[in-house]
Amino acid sequence: MSRFERLLIWQRAREVRILFRDCTATMRDAVLKDQIRRAALSVMANIAEGSERATNADFRRFLAMAHGSCGELRSHLVVALDDHLVDDAFYLHLNTKLIELGKMIAGFMKALARGGG
Repeated sequence: MSRFERLLIWQRAREVRILFRDCTATMRDAVLKDQIRRAALSVMANIAEGSERATNADFRRFLAMAHGSCGELRSHLVVALDDHLVDDAFYLHLNTKLIELGKMIAGFMKALARGGG
């Protein structure tokens, strides 16, 4: 397996983390801010850690955790929208990015299950 930095899914996860970091910079809800930042970091970290594992099965398990963190981020984003911490346009932009990332992670998991990668 090549270095995780070369993986497109890791690169996209990094972009999403930066977007969430920026959107939470002035967020007044400290608990939500912390949860969002941790979940965004979890996506990146699980992709990286999984890629360093010895088997595709191990990698898939970590990708499943990253995929779950994408779902968590989407849920937190809805809370941020409901609490007027992000506007509709930003919500749609970030939600679209998260859906795309989730699909990429799921596709990578399927490729690994088939023996690819």
